[in-house]
Amino acid sequence: MDAPVGHDRNAEQIAYWNGPGGQHWVSKQAMQETVLAPFRDLLIDRAKLSAGERVIDVGCGCGDTTFAYAGRVGPAGQVVGIDISAPMLVRARELAPAKSNVEFLLADATIHAFEPASFDVLVSRFGVMFFAQPALSFANMRRALRPGGRLVFACWRTPRDNPWLMLPLQAVYEHVPKLPQLGPEDPGPFSFASEERVHRVLGEAGFSSIALERQDLTLDVAAGQGLEVAVKTALESGPANRALEGQPEEKVSASMESIRKALTPLQKGNAVPLGASVWVVTAVNP
Repeated sequence: MDAPVGHDRNAEQIAYWNGPGGQHWVSKQAMQETVLAPFRDLLIDRAKLSAGERVIDVGCGCGDTTFAYAGRVGPAGQVVGIDISAPMLVRARELAPAKSNVEFLLADATIHAFEPASFDVLVSRFGVMFFAQPALSFANMRRALRPGGRLVFACWRTPRDNPWLMLPLQAVYEHVPKLPQLGPEDPGPFSFASEERVHRVLGEAGFSSIALERQDLTLDVAAGQGLEVAVKTALESGPANRALEGQPEEKVSASMESIRKALTPLQKGNAVPLGASVWVVTAVNP
């Protein structure tokens, strides 16, 4: 499956998620979904999906959230999962139940020609922070919503509010160079950390009734399987994994030992809980 045609400014992200980023996520899909399950459940609660509704799941990845939403809207409803990552969508289609009310679409939501006013809800778990021109992207997605249609998504708050990502990265930085510094509005996991920016972007895209709700959660990076699983998960997830791309084995091994040292004091039985913080963003298509 080829990478999708996308907006020129999104080319770097499309290349990454059809290369090492997408392949890595697929290889770790089961563990990643277990760790991130609390955010899936949070969005299900806030989206308040009803039987028969039509839903777009933006940045659907391997389909965990898509399948969960499909269960809520029932056979009379439909969920379309859209993503730029061909490898992740291959996995999603492998996992999709036969004759389900789910469809997967390989496309860039910035430019995809959605059927106008044909969906009730636009929802995303960490799939909207990587657009180069987010107001343009959200304006295009808004056209797919009927009048009164709802937008619900989760995005990371600041790095310091997310030790589950940053503590392993700081341990890795003892051995490898730091990742390139991103500007506060550059595409990346924390590009929507600013409440003011989220309001501005969605307002420019034409949404109304914009609201942000802070949610602080604790994630078990061990998924109940003990310290060594937590170390492996931390090493293979998020910015820590990206910082180690292309590094020699001795650097990876040293980083693993530093992560183990950082996580050991946090262990509670077979769990290794770390803090995470997101905005749950809601808005309406007028």
